[in-house]
Amino acid sequence: MDEQRVEAVIFAGGVGRRMGSGPRPKQFLELSGRPIIDYTIAHFAEHPQVSGVVVVCLESWMDYLADVLDKRRYQTPVDIVAGGVTGQESIFNGLHHLHEKHPGDDEAIVLVHDGVRPLIDEATITACVTSVVERGCTATVSPAIETIVVGGSEGAIEQFIPRSEVGLARAPQAFFLEELYAAHLQARSEGKGNFIDSVSMMAHYGHPIYTVEGPVENIKVTTPMDYYAFKGYMDARDQRMLWSGEE
Repeated sequence: MDEQRVEAVIFAGGVGRRMGSGPRPKQFLELSGRPIIDYTIAHFAEHPQVSGVVVVCLESWMDYLADVLDKRRYQTPVDIVAGGVTGQESIFNGLHHLHEKHPGDDEAIVLVHDGVRPLIDEATITACVTSVVERGCTATVSPAIETIVVGGSEGAIEQFIPRSEVGLARAPQAFFLEELYAAHLQARSEGKGNFIDSVSMMAHYGHPIYTVEGPVENIKVTTPMDYYAFKGYMDARDQRMLWSGEE
């Protein structure tokens, strides 16, 4: 039997207004000469189970990304497709590309990931793949590290939720490709274009959602503070590697 195909859809179609990065979208901000999106792509393109990557990109930045990928020369194929008006539409464009490229593969798995989550790791990607095979639709979560409160009227706090009972929804999110594609087609036929992410769409259409725990540092780089946290983490990692003699 052929090995199960695992594809990644990385959406990088946002313009990054919260980042305040001027004309350069947040996913193309650089650290050590590499754009953030390339750090993200590398985790999937270099993962031993991932057979292909689709990056959904702002159309005006597709040539730039193609140049980046040409220099990196990943062994895993990385395709670039144009993004849509919304995040949901962009993800659909990536799924449609895979559906057309590999028709009829009902066992294929797709990992949906934010282009500006560059601190994901191999172990979490592996856990997501395993979870889909064994259980179904899967969301990566991280533990809540601060107290969660529910606000009420006039600024009063109505409820305190113990941190042990909640988590932070992150990415990747993992699915059987054709199931997620079918849900997107149904949402489009019903004019529902405002799902916040793919797991919320699948839950809406009756699919149970399972979780795997990912690293706390798997943040989404959307603000200047996030960028400096990413930089600080990478600097610390480089220092550890320097002192340990790793390459």
